[in-house]
Amino acid sequence: MRLARFKKDGGYRIFAADSAGWVALSDIEGFEDVRGITELLAGARIQELAARLADAARVEVRIEDAATIVDGGDIWGAGLNYRGHAGDLETQQPTSGPGSYLRPGNCLIGNGGWIELPTQSKRVTAEAELGLVIGKECKNVRRENWRDVVAGVTAVLDMTAEDVIRENPRYIPWAKGFDTFASVGPQLVTLDEFDDEQLASLRVSTVRNDEVVASAQVSDMKYDLGYLVEYFTAGRTFAPGTVICTGTPGAAVITAGDSITSVVEGVGVLAHTVK
Repeated sequence: MRLARFKKDGGYRIFAADSAGWVALSDIEGFEDVRGITELLAGARIQELAARLADAARVEVRIEDAATIVDGGDIWGAGLNYRGHAGDLETQQPTSGPGSYLRPGNCLIGNGGWIELPTQSKRVTAEAELGLVIGKECKNVRRENWRDVVAGVTAVLDMTAEDVIRENPRYIPWAKGFDTFASVGPQLVTLDEFDDEQLASLRVSTVRNDEVVASAQVSDMKYDLGYLVEYFTAGRTFAPGTVICTGTPGAAVITAGDSITSVVEGVGVLAHTVK
């Protein structure tokens, strides 16, 4: 099942889809007032919704117009999790765990939104990533049990003031927290759509001006998905809707006028223009 969030009438409306197409939750009895994806993840409502989709009326949806799927929860990120990205920054991959950061929610934009380059940086990069969306409150999740707490996957486009990181890696949160510096969506695909082999074979690509700058399969991660869930939930409570960005195969330097796209095959495409 897929979930997406759209701005409408001054608020948000949630849509769900199966293989037959999209359904507005406002057309399903008992789901009329759902405005956030987190509301569905927090309880067992997502299972009820999946069971009721088959009999619901289908509607046309332009996924290109979707808002970010994030409507609450933190946004964590793993750094230098692919060899290619470590090469971008001319540094070694960490051996005791991935690089990590926590970013503010106010940097988020919806699919198709403008990316604004801040005057505080002379070198901004964009990175395609696979995102994991937490589906239930959890803490100290064991690596082998990661699927029990992840509701689904999504695409991520992550921007960084790279010149700041090169100056001092301790500035990571500051360098990633500018307005318009993150896009998460345009849809959540529930985890039951993929077995472990299918997840490992997903290809993540950073595309600038229709040219693939970097591309790799999830299997090329140094720290796999289960490791990341265990690592980030260790000693801290994650709420439903929290997103773990799992790293990028490589970054593209962006300038005004560029088009930049995050492609996660089988999951979603995020397309943005830089100004």
